[in-house]
Amino acid sequence: MDFVSIRIITADVARLVGFYERATGVAATWATEDFAELRTPHATLAIAGTRTVPLFAPGSARPADNHSVIIEFRVEDVDRAYQRLTGFVTDVVAEPTTMPWGNRSLLFRDPDGNLVNFFAPPTPATAEK
Repeated sequence: MDFVSIRIITADVARLVGFYERATGVAATWATEDFAELRTPHATLAIAGTRTVPLFAPGSARPADNHSVIIEFRVEDVDRAYQRLTGFVTDVVAEPTTMPWGNRSLLFRDPDGNLVNFFAPPTPATAEK
């Protein structure tokens, strides 16, 4: 088994894809107007419109209704990412913080309210703290 992707259901695919393209710097690959993917070396973020839900199971997913999942991206420098996102991301939940386990983390919400974490593992300097 190989975990390959997470899919977000949204009422506005173009808006959410544009947000993630700008936030991550990864260009999306569009399959249809209702489905696009942002592929990274380790996983894929799929973004699909509400019209795709009945293809799986009608009523099984609702847009902008996530209250339990955090979408995480490993970045080189959390503080630099924060500076780049300032003025673009409107809902910052937690500014860059060094977590007790050493990761540097930035938590914000996408336009649908999904939590997004940009994190970087400890460097030798942060590991000493």
